[in-house]
Order: sequence, then C-alpha cells, then structure tokens
Amino acid sequence: MSARDFRGGGLVSAWKALDDELDRWQQSESVATFWWRDDDAEAVTPALARLLGLSAAHLVPLGLAVIPAKAGKALMASVSACPATNVLQHGFAHANHAPSNEKKAEFGAHRPVDAMCAELKSGAERLEAIFDVRFLPVLVPPWNRVSQSLVPKLASTGLIGLSTFAPRQTASPAPRLKQINAHVDLINWRGGRIFKGATRIAEEIAAHLSARRRSMVDSREPTGILSHHLVHDEGCWEFLEQLFARLRARENVRWLTPGEALDS
Repeated sequence: MSARDFRGGGLVSAWKALDDELDRWQQSESVATFWWRDDDAEAVTPALARLLGLSAAHLVPLGLAVIPAKAGKALMASVSACPATNVLQHGFAHANHAPSNEKKAEFGAHRPVDAMCAELKSGAERLEAIFDVRFLPVLVPPWNRVSQSLVPKLASTGLIGLSTFAPRQTASPAPRLKQINAHVDLINWRGGRIFKGATRIAEEIAAHLSARRRSMVDSREPTGILSHHLVHDEGCWEFLEQLFARLRARENVRWLTPGEALDS
C-alpha cells in the first residue's frame, strides 16, 4: 500500500492526521520527540542491512534489540558500520516459558526470579563482550512481557533500563531503573503478521502525540516507533522511508538516541 490508502469510498491522505497533529505541536512551539526500536536481531541478513542502511541514510538513531544467545561477532561488524545504532538486550534466547494456555513470555511469572536474573546477567555480559560501548543495557523482553516481581531485580543484573510497549506508567519503575517504551508497531500480528497500512500507523502516531500534548500520558516520553526487520514486507520499508523523510522536513521534530530517550 502506498502512502495513500483507499477508505470510505475515496482516497484520503495517509499522513493527514499526523501532519495536523504536528501542526498543533508547532503552534504551541513544542518539539515532538521520537525514538526507534527494532526487535529480534540475531544475525546478519539482507533485511538487517536494509534496516541499518535506512538509519544511516536518514540520520535516524536506532535501538536494535538483539537476542544475546543467538548473537555473534559478525553482527557486531554490521552494527559498528552504523554509528547511530545502539544494541539493546532482547531477553536471553527468545524462548517461551509460559504454559500453553497463556500468552507467550520468556520472563513471565512462570519461572524463579533468581533463574531469570542469572540469564539476564549472562546475556548482558555476552552483549557487552561483543558490542562493547555500543551496548546499552536496556531490557526489551520478548513479546513485551515481564513479570512485575522481576522488575525490582533488574538493576542487580547490570541493566539500567526497561522497554516494553504502550505508554509508560512511570519513568522509573524500580530503583536505579528507567523505562522507555515503544508505542506504534508497524505490524498487524493478529491479522497475519502483515503491514498495518500507512493510514492506520500514521493515525496511531498522531494519537500518541496528541495524548502527550494533552498530558493524558507522560508528555516527556518520546513517541516510540517499533519495527521488526525480519518480517517486513515492502509496505513496511516504504512507510519507514516516507516517515523519516517527512519528519526530517519538520523543524519541530527530533529523533532521540536510545540513551537520550532513556533520560527523557
């Protein structure tokens, strides 16, 4: 689907809601902040190369959530070639430990907290050894699910941040731990793991910006765009290209690095 979608018997601009909301931010002399997270990295692939190329071409910082148990030094070479990329910790092995009748989770309430902490510490040490200063110790739990009994223990594993999905309830969910979430996913998972469509995604971005502007959610939390390079179709790639180009033309838009987002 191109940047224009067919809805309600006529063509409507996929970007109207977002353009209108950014105009409101401009009128209030406010800067709309964004950050970008991509999940499930584990190896060098053509899709990963395309992702990193987008980041470099549009000067958009990227938080790449890497699965520690599957990462290797070849991945480090790709990340090193893209200065605007930080590696985040995507769980440990991206393994589901939930019972078959519950939603998938690697770090849910189904396991001993000590065992989960040991895995996370091992994963953080592995990513630091591979990626050195490019590793930002922020946990991105697979499926965006984490046991609340584990959260207060995350800092003890060396992690400084947590990133899930949906507006955060607090900027600091536990002592020595900050939270920075994603808010808009490009993929319709329930509808067949397909691109949501430009209109729907642009409207979701606008909705989060509107909620921030009106203080219905934490106004300091930058709007987080979530991608999954391994399942992108051409619609996803085209949307990202257009989103980055359009936002770059706006004087009141700023993309934050993952570290800057964490400090917001």
